[in-house]
Amino acid sequence: MCPDNLSAGYSDADQLKKYADDIAKVYKSEKKKQKEIEAANRQLLKYADDLNKTVTNLKAVNQELQEAYIDTINRLVIATEYKDEDTGSHIIRMSGYSALIAKKLGMKGEEVQNILYAAPMHDVGKVGMPDSVLLKFGKLTDEEFDLMKTHTTIGAKILANSKSVTLRVAEQIALFHHEKWNGKGYPHGLSGHDIPQAARIVTLADTFDVLASKRPYKSPYPIKIVLEIIRKERGRHFDPDVVDVFLENIDEILKIKSEAGFAEDIAETDVIWSERDLESGWL
Repeated sequence: MCPDNLSAGYSDADQLKKYADDIAKVYKSEKKKQKEIEAANRQLLKYADDLNKTVTNLKAVNQELQEAYIDTINRLVIATEYKDEDTGSHIIRMSGYSALIAKKLGMKGEEVQNILYAAPMHDVGKVGMPDSVLLKFGKLTDEEFDLMKTHTTIGAKILANSKSVTLRVAEQIALFHHEKWNGKGYPHGLSGHDIPQAARIVTLADTFDVLASKRPYKSPYPIKIVLEIIRKERGRHFDPDVVDVFLENIDEILKIKSEAGFAEDIAETDVIWSERDLESGWL
């Protein structure tokens, strides 16, 4: 019996040893896997850090390219109207008004930014206008006015077929910023909401600044008179909603005007009416 019992005892011990060896192997294997996982995690963290640095660098480069792109556009716009001494500050003011109106109308951030950058290109088509028409002080003849109207279609052709969203918005603004809410504008006689919203916004922003500024053919008008004209043209020349938002935020509009280096408002007694504006029926 003893030999059998001893044999059984050795068998149990061997079995236990085998179990112990197996457990040790499993432990070593799991420990090795754990180290591999930890190493993989460290590598992933490094990759993530490298990727983050790359993305940050790309954002910086993209921002620099965007700024260079916008700066180039603005300089080209100024170049097309360099004969007008106030062009640079006019662009800053009217684009600022346009962006503010767009924001207050509830447009999204990217849409507001596109309008801010596209608005300065509204008159780029004037590069095709002769000085005799562009800088004429008095009233334009019918032939001269017909020629001036073509700056909208010329501008649209200059800006057409771009992959840039900003330039596509600018194309619409250039083509439609002389359309009127009542359908009596040009070049296509569009009315109401058929006129793209960006163009409706820029129409008011540009008109306000032109009326309140010195131009080759006119002296500036007092802000009070300019606002009276805008109220009068609500629902005729201008989109009623755009006018309402503009007037509701007039303090911010005037702040933009002031910060852009706008000259002080003139007195009503010093007004000199332009023949063109008298002809328009606004005054």
